[in-house]
Amino acid sequence: MKLGILKTGAPPAPLESQFGGYPDMFQRLLGQDAHDYVVFDAAAGVLPERAEACDAYLITGSSAGVYESEPWIAGLIGFLQAARGRAGLVGVCFGHQIMAQAFGGQVICSPKGWGIGLHTYDLLEPVSGLEPGGSLSAPASHQDQVVSPPPGARVLAASAFTPFGMLAYDDQPAISIQLHPEFEPAYARALIEARRGSRYDDAQADQAVASYAAPNDRAALASWISAFLATLPTARG
Repeated sequence: MKLGILKTGAPPAPLESQFGGYPDMFQRLLGQDAHDYVVFDAAAGVLPERAEACDAYLITGSSAGVYESEPWIAGLIGFLQAARGRAGLVGVCFGHQIMAQAFGGQVICSPKGWGIGLHTYDLLEPVSGLEPGGSLSAPASHQDQVVSPPPGARVLAASAFTPFGMLAYDDQPAISIQLHPEFEPAYARALIEARRGSRYDDAQADQAVASYAAPNDRAALASWISAFLATLPTARG
């Protein structure tokens, strides 16, 4: 499968040199040789010339807000709308949010504040690779949230903090999640330390770092994404 990664942000520079960028993290998560990966720097305004250039697109996380007036955000929203039903879509964190915004939902800077550390969602529907009726845990790092899902989107998993945390679209081949399955625990801890005292205080940072001692479901979420991609037609022109 030809999988386009729409890069919408980057880790802090010292961490990127150690852990790689977001496309690197996703390739490690899904398997370096699992797909024919093509990276587009969407945050720099670089997008595919047409939706059919790839079989599917994965939209990464970003420190930007989907409601901001940056030209590249408007351009990405337009591309996603044009790609609807013409390519598979997978959104993670900012990607989850911008898909919701593009297809008729609403995203805000949440008054709940930052969600960091290992977060757990309750499964509301069966999800490939996860125990029916159970839960899933993965790193969180967000302040913005989807507060109104788009028409045609079903909530697969949620928490009290993030009621619309995992979506599947009935009107197109598309899935998304607010959590970060691509964040290895070492990177997730390093990211918290890099932002300690600026985005959140010591008590919040300590609690978040400690949470990564618990097991996570990153591998199961990788299987969920891979199972979705396996349902899509390939060899688009």
